[in-house]
Amino acid sequence: MRAEGQAHIEQIEAALALVRKFLDWDRALRRLDELNARVEDPKLWDNPKDAQAVMRERQRLEAAVGAVNTISTQMADAVEFIDLGEAEDDEATVDEGHAALAALAARAEADKVQALLAGEADANDAYLEVHAGAGGTESQDWAEMLQRMYSRWAERHGFKVELMEYHSGEQAGIKSCTLLIKGENAYGYAKNESGVHRLVRISPYDSSARRHTSFSSVWVYPVIDDDIDIEIKESDLKIDTYRASGAGGQHVNTTDSAVRITHIPTGIIVASQMDRSQHKNRATAMGMLKARMYEAELAKREAEASGEYQAKTEIGWGHQIRSYVLQPYQLVKDLRTGATSTSPDDVLDGDLDSFMAAALSQKVTGEKVDVEDVD
Repeated sequence: MRAEGQAHIEQIEAALALVRKFLDWDRALRRLDELNARVEDPKLWDNPKDAQAVMRERQRLEAAVGAVNTISTQMADAVEFIDLGEAEDDEATVDEGHAALAALAARAEADKVQALLAGEADANDAYLEVHAGAGGTESQDWAEMLQRMYSRWAERHGFKVELMEYHSGEQAGIKSCTLLIKGENAYGYAKNESGVHRLVRISPYDSSARRHTSFSSVWVYPVIDDDIDIEIKESDLKIDTYRASGAGGQHVNTTDSAVRITHIPTGIIVASQMDRSQHKNRATAMGMLKARMYEAELAKREAEASGEYQAKTEIGWGHQIRSYVLQPYQLVKDLRTGATSTSPDDVLDGDLDSFMAAALSQKVTGEKVDVEDVD
């Protein structure tokens, strides 16, 4: 067995072990048997809503369990194929077996991520906010780079992106924006991107070509449906209207149609300017507010929620979740998982899947990584 083949086996086994742990394997098998029995019951469809929930759960479990079993079997077949080729000194057979292991390793990683997207709202569309930190033009330019990065990531996955709110910077970049990302599991993929993002580069706005550090924050929360009831008192709201701004003159309204809603007890602020109708923007902003409050409730149920929230409260040094260094060397480093990339250009063009997968895996393992930030 070649070294790369052994590495692929270890990668596959690690991915399958993580999925088994996440599913609580023995319990998942028992639950799948229960769901299969319920599907056979003709009375199930007396309540269509409950039946659909049962079918969705069964489909998810069946896909996850089936993927683990299939990959395990195919890995064993590939290893046997390699052993046979080595015994017969057949290099072509050995090559074919190693190619099969490489393909299985890639599939195992993809199936692992899919299996981990089983949170209460993971399948939903997502709102993604970007806010520039202190630092004027530098941080505002960085915020616009993040907006483009997440838009490109969404496009890579075939998701639709809508710009819900946009505040231009004075000279360049943006002060803030809100994206609506539509696609299956959009929230599940992106939810761990919430936090402060740090950029280190030679500033294009500094005539002395000095190195600058900039900060911007990202906040991701799920779009919720009408079945989720979030009670909000009208007396707790401060509602402002203003003239919308945008990325170009064609996007700027000439009336005060944009709406900003502040939830006074929590300090949550949302805004919508996508529509020329103030009434529609208010309804959209209310939906966003309910989504933000729902996300807060989801986060409270997670063991590390309080620590994550602290990381979102201040946009500056010591609170970042990821650093992007463009000069004097090139490195992107996640300070929670230790995941890295030496191709910042690719990352800024939307190549975020490895970072998202590492964050999802960490949620399952609970493993803390001691990561030093980069200079």
